[in-house]
Amino acid sequence: MNETLLRELVPMVIGVLVRRGADFAAAEDAVQDALVEAVRVWADDPLRDPLGWLITVAWRKFLDAARAETSRRHREIRVESEPPPGPSEAADDTLRLYFLCAHPSLTPASAVALTLRAVGGLTTRQIAQAYLVPEATMAQRISRAKRTVSGVRFNQPGDVATVLRVLYLAFNEGYSGDVDLAEEAIRLTRQLAAMTRHEEVAGLLALMLLHHARRAARTDPGGRLVPLAEQDRGLWDTRLIAEGVDVLQAALARDRLGEFQAQAAIAALHADARTATETDWVQIVEWYDELVRLTDNPVARLNRAVAVGEADGARAGLAALAELDPALPRHTAVAAYLHERDGDPATAARLYAEAARQAASVPERDHLTRQAARLNARLRG
Repeated sequence: MNETLLRELVPMVIGVLVRRGADFAAAEDAVQDALVEAVRVWADDPLRDPLGWLITVAWRKFLDAARAETSRRHREIRVESEPPPGPSEAADDTLRLYFLCAHPSLTPASAVALTLRAVGGLTTRQIAQAYLVPEATMAQRISRAKRTVSGVRFNQPGDVATVLRVLYLAFNEGYSGDVDLAEEAIRLTRQLAAMTRHEEVAGLLALMLLHHARRAARTDPGGRLVPLAEQDRGLWDTRLIAEGVDVLQAALARDRLGEFQAQAAIAALHADARTATETDWVQIVEWYDELVRLTDNPVARLNRAVAVGEADGARAGLAALAELDPALPRHTAVAAYLHERDGDPATAARLYAEAARQAASVPERDHLTRQAARLNARLRG
């Protein structure tokens, strides 16, 4: 049983059923029922045409469910002589599903869950494990999302930017349970990139690849966070870096810069440096300037302050930081780092301890606590 193949076929099959007249929720339910039967049948008898088989079985599942409701709903469905979809139709259906699952009426969490289920082909159990919530909770979330989009017309143009944010959210969830959401998000973004030449889709794919390339170096054997400057660059995946750079260069050549391309360019400059000291911080600041121009995102401004501190000195970084809202996540941690670089370990230690109390995750809290302890030990010595 090829689970990857099944996941790739799911959105194509849902798209065919919707085009034949099924609403989205009913189509998705029917495809999930067909997948259960596929697991049972294909284990002993692999098929030559798995897409055609899934379409046939899912359509029958849908018809069975619809006919059971006929007396109550009096809904008539035409089924005969529906032509099988060609490759271009299947690709178009999948693209529409991306847009449907990232509908603006959904919360970001619901959009991610629905995308992973309907486009990614993951089971409710797998998604629940990845998000560390009970399966029943995730089932309710997905059901509500399906009801929300069931009335949405399938032929409306979608917003690529919304789809990309959903995929980026999934990527940032990383790994938990038996599903690696970072790898799943990369797979889905590759799929989307193959269906559209949109430069920001390529930009997001490049960004994911470049970040994912550093994954093995981000924690030590004990599970502790390793800052970028201290990472063993020999652990970085050079194959993913090369692919990410190639994808990014092709996107930038179209001369339609977007925020994901700018972020990917920053990641590429980090990946290009053989050592932390060789990092081209001047160029990184320039790319952050572009990113701020495109988005005016306060997080981008915060990261720019760090880059300015590296390029022009800690005092310049602190000056850039002073222009930002102190309530920003990681603001205190950045201030601690820049004060340490500026030769003020006492202030840095106090700020590291404060940042640790504000940390959003246990690994980040532990890292900041260690930084405060390191400086306090130096001050006592």
